[in-house]
Amino acid sequence: MNKFRQIALIGPTASGKTALAIAYAKKYNANILSLDSLAIYKEIDIVSAKPTVAEREGITHFGLDVIYPDEPFDVTIFIKLYRQAREQSIAEGKSLVIVGGTGFYLKSLIDGMSTMPNIREASQEKTHQCLIAGIPEAHRFLYDLDPSYMQNIETTDRYRIEKMLDLYFETGLTPTAYFQANPPQPVITDALPIYEIVVDRVVLRERIRIRTHQMIERGLIDEIFYLESKYTRAPNCMKAIGIRETLDYFDGYYSKAELIEKIIINTARLAKRQRTFNASQFSDKVSLPLEELTILLLDGVA
Repeated sequence: MNKFRQIALIGPTASGKTALAIAYAKKYNANILSLDSLAIYKEIDIVSAKPTVAEREGITHFGLDVIYPDEPFDVTIFIKLYRQAREQSIAEGKSLVIVGGTGFYLKSLIDGMSTMPNIREASQEKTHQCLIAGIPEAHRFLYDLDPSYMQNIETTDRYRIEKMLDLYFETGLTPTAYFQANPPQPVITDALPIYEIVVDRVVLRERIRIRTHQMIERGLIDEIFYLESKYTRAPNCMKAIGIRETLDYFDGYYSKAELIEKIIINTARLAKRQRTFNASQFSDKVSLPLEELTILLLDGVA
């Protein structure tokens, strides 16, 4: 039996990760795990730049079309998907390619997550009463208890605020104290070489521009209209880049040309944040331009 092999492929949005991952998977008999916070949703296809069924070329993809936009989501879903992908790949005698632009999810797989306690109904009721006063007020309550932890959570992030309230009312511990007492355990324990696509900023900006125009041509505006009609604007995924600008377009804030330019600008800003995160969080990685990394990976040198 061949030893299980896995690699991670990271890089900013529109850098060419998906195509390279599929080419690698075809050549080396691998499955793919997508770590994409938008492609995980069913019915969000164009704005997520999700590879079509044809583009997947018969390669099994984990992490695509997993949940509906109005279903709850957090990083633990990716942890479950990784374990499923690893188990199935080993059973099939295949390798695994972990690919995505959201480095936070890969970092969470490497570092792991703390085990959370079961939340009793009494604790949930206390949380509910706290939330009735308002999300900002609930954030302020937690901030007064644990400023170092809560300074990293937005005052509008209902999901995380609710989770931290549950944790506090159930255990009596602040988030910082709880996570110190319950440190995370790594999820990925096998060797994981990390390869990063680096792209010149001017080149990446042009790739983003081309992809944005392609999305518009494929029907991005119609897709967002459908999503809003079916799911409203309430789900967190409706605040993603490409969706929120289109909703503003519906509200009359932008012309179509301005909509396109806004998506390009905000996507480029996202790419900058992704590069910064990858540089600070993944020191042991191979970083090369797409052409050189393609040769390295597909020639079997890596």
